[in-house]
Amino acid sequence: MRDISRRLRHDFESRHGGPPDAVAMAPGRINLIGEHLDYNGGRCLPMALPLATYAAVRLRSDDAVTLGSLQQAETWTSDLTRLGPGQVDGWPAYVAGVLWALRERGVDVPGLDVLVDGHVPLGAGLSSSAALECSVAIAVGAALGHLDTETNRRQLVEDCIRAEREVAGAPTGGMDQTVSLLAREGHALLLDSMTGATTHVPWRPDADGLTILVVDTRASHELNDGGYASRRASCEDAAAQLGVGLLAEVTDHEAALERLTGDGVVRRRARHVFTEIDRVGAAVDALEAGDFEAFGARLTESHASLRDDFEVSCAELDVVVDTCLAAGALGARMTGGGFGGSAIALLPEAAVPAASDAVRDGFATRQWPEPQIWQATPSEGARILTD
Repeated sequence: MRDISRRLRHDFESRHGGPPDAVAMAPGRINLIGEHLDYNGGRCLPMALPLATYAAVRLRSDDAVTLGSLQQAETWTSDLTRLGPGQVDGWPAYVAGVLWALRERGVDVPGLDVLVDGHVPLGAGLSSSAALECSVAIAVGAALGHLDTETNRRQLVEDCIRAEREVAGAPTGGMDQTVSLLAREGHALLLDSMTGATTHVPWRPDADGLTILVVDTRASHELNDGGYASRRASCEDAAAQLGVGLLAEVTDHEAALERLTGDGVVRRRARHVFTEIDRVGAAVDALEAGDFEAFGARLTESHASLRDDFEVSCAELDVVVDTCLAAGALGARMTGGGFGGSAIALLPEAAVPAASDAVRDGFATRQWPEPQIWQATPSEGARILTD
């Protein structure tokens, strides 16, 4: 982390002729369980990854905005009047959207020079977009001299959600931004999307001889291409039929499913939400009790529901899950919005090499691109870097 920060500071100074006013980082995430529940008012259990995006910012004396990335050759330039919805495309929309949301809230954001360095794989379903938004948001706050408090971070969560929904055009919930800004090392974050309440759930898998394997299938994952929005629309349809604002408000799940009309698609989507709500509660109970076999079983059940009822898995994700289970995983599932991206597996440490090799072999046999594989630990959320 320190080497990345120093390189970013050096490159910023080379590009802009002076040091940045602030440098910050924000992590990507995996969701352990509770997929597609954030916009339905349910609970989810994400954790922050060691992989992060870094942002350096410097305030300007004019209205110009420059956005650069160490992963991109070109610098995006504009001004403070052209940051909002419909005015920015591509990756700059996530950064410009944060600046726009801050200004919409009344924060006096002047012109800025921004340089980012991303270490969360793009398209992997590990929330590279939220990591980008949150790293910029917290760096801008530091440059403006704002206090780094939980209250301010929770407001930044809302700003980053607005950036992604209204400027970048991805109709996501708020899980990704919340965990990126509020996570603690050695904990998963239980987020109640209905109330916004968060609970830090202690968990250090390595202390129990376990490893969380993250497999980026390299199957492209996009949340603004219509598939995600259609799933969300189905859930909203189900809620409207049932007379509630959010599906998590429903208490009698079986009766609710009987009441849903249509071709069966809306019923299947709602069934995933209802069963996933129940699985999250059981998974948290198992984790707190140290019953990792029960916890793993809930992960695998979640994948089956996402595959069959929500229909957001794909062949690559299913192969990872099946291969890891055959190699001794206690549980495995796709993570993130789906349609590609990444899968996770909870494995005994001794089984990690064989499982990793088996996944690579399975992809090679099918002539798919080689997957990227990491071992993840529950990591700290966004922070301001002083060196």
